[in-house]
Amino acid sequence: MAKYTAKKFVDAIPGSGGVITTIAARVGCTWHTAKSYIEDYKTVAEAYQAECHKITDKAKSNVIGAIITDGDIAVSKWWLQVKDADFTPKQKTEHSGKIDVSRLSDDELKSIIKG
Repeated sequence: MAKYTAKKFVDAIPGSGGVITTIAARVGCTWHTAKSYIEDYKTVAEAYQAECHKITDKAKSNVIGAIITDGDIAVSKWWLQVKDADFTPKQKTEHSGKIDVSRLSDDELKSIIKG
């Protein structure tokens, strides 16, 4: 009988946050063995993906809760910078004077021409 089964890995995944080291410790194997089972067994991969999505959804919920419930301005600004192009900081480069094009590479010249 095999030392490990896909079921052992599926059972070890809930509450792990998708951390492979945690899953491996629960099963009693190495990180590499756990990673192999996640890659090689559909049931394990699906359980792992579900756990990762669960954690991501929880993180989103926490951020949204901080904005809605707490009115957290810092989190609100971060959200806008990440999610709304109108609030993404634009990098501005000002230049006065002449450019010595003889020192520029072909790629830099092409970039200038493209704008």
